[in-house]
Amino acid sequence: MRVLDSSAFIHEYHTEEPTASIPEVHDELSGGHALRFDAMEGSGMHVHVPAEDAIRRVERAARESGDADELSETDIRLVASAFELDATLVTDDYAMQNVAERLDVDVEPIAREGITEEREWLFQCTGCGRTFEEEADRCPICGSDLTRKNPS
Repeated sequence: MRVLDSSAFIHEYHTEEPTASIPEVHDELSGGHALRFDAMEGSGMHVHVPAEDAIRRVERAARESGDADELSETDIRLVASAFELDATLVTDDYAMQNVAERLDVDVEPIAREGITEEREWLFQCTGCGRTFEEEADRCPICGSDLTRKNPS
């Protein structure tokens, strides 16, 4: 089974596999892309609503990887659906791919290359330059903003 992100409808993704998506993806689409969602639903695409425990598990994995601020509620629900359905997530979103990899969810990119490695982001203070593993709004040392930093 393939769980489809909005980019699958925008790029007219095709597969012979069974498909699923979530109601929030339809809400993100407009015009012909929304019609494509409707047509696929009419021809058998499953519209899934993930359970709260799956959503919490994805949120925890996103916090651990440092991707939490990069994911929308729709993104979280898509990863949770793929996790819950033991499906392949179809998306070009790198943060979603990173969290999916952390949860052992297969990913299929559409228009871009997928990620090549799973990352655990660090957070660097814009004031004093210290780095932290835990995500926060402000540096606990000097109070400046923290930015996400590539760990390599």
